[in-house]
Amino acid sequence: METTRQVPLTFRVVGTDKTILITNFHAVVAGYTGRDPKAVQHHIDELAAIGVAPPPEVPMFYRMDSDLFETSGEHETSENLTSGEIEPLYIRHDGKYYLGIGSDHTDREVEARDIGESKRACPKPVSSEVVAVESLEDLDLDQCTARSWVDGVLYQEGSLSGLLKPADVVGRLLARTDIGDADFMCLGGTLPLLNGKFVDGTSWKLELSFPNGTTIEHNYKIKKGSLR
Repeated sequence: METTRQVPLTFRVVGTDKTILITNFHAVVAGYTGRDPKAVQHHIDELAAIGVAPPPEVPMFYRMDSDLFETSGEHETSENLTSGEIEPLYIRHDGKYYLGIGSDHTDREVEARDIGESKRACPKPVSSEVVAVESLEDLDLDQCTARSWVDGVLYQEGSLSGLLKPADVVGRLLARTDIGDADFMCLGGTLPLLNGKFVDGTSWKLELSFPNGTTIEHNYKIKKGSLR
């Protein structure tokens, strides 16, 4: 479902003087994007053991309202336990691809009964900086380092080699949906938490470092109790 935002999202293309404005796009969060099928199934089994229904397909693509994707850095959530995770952000605009980062901020209490709704219950903070992608097929994030911090404490750190390749995620997304040639943004999965526990923090920092020295960062804050 393509949705129109009241205010366009503006992105600066790193290394250029170019900006892109995106108003109409399909908003998607990809889940279960691990590269190792056995590890993915193990995760599904763990969730099933605590009452979370298994996904109808893997990877799973959760459709979102585009207004949830936001670069402002200031967001509101309910009083429930909510938390985020750093993820690559795949963008297609006017037929060209870009890479950013974002956070699949999620309501962990709702997640126990409905994963899709838990994702739709929270904003999706995304970076205002993106990198132009010349060839999606050649885009390889295995040597990149992803990190996130919560209230100044390191929360995630590692490579993205455990995730499906960007071209694989996007290819499956386009094959399974009605997006066609339209613009889209898709959060592409994450890496494990360092301590294995969700943290209900206020201040979040995301960072993706490339082997050539390029770094994309995004900071955001969460104000709790404003949404019900």
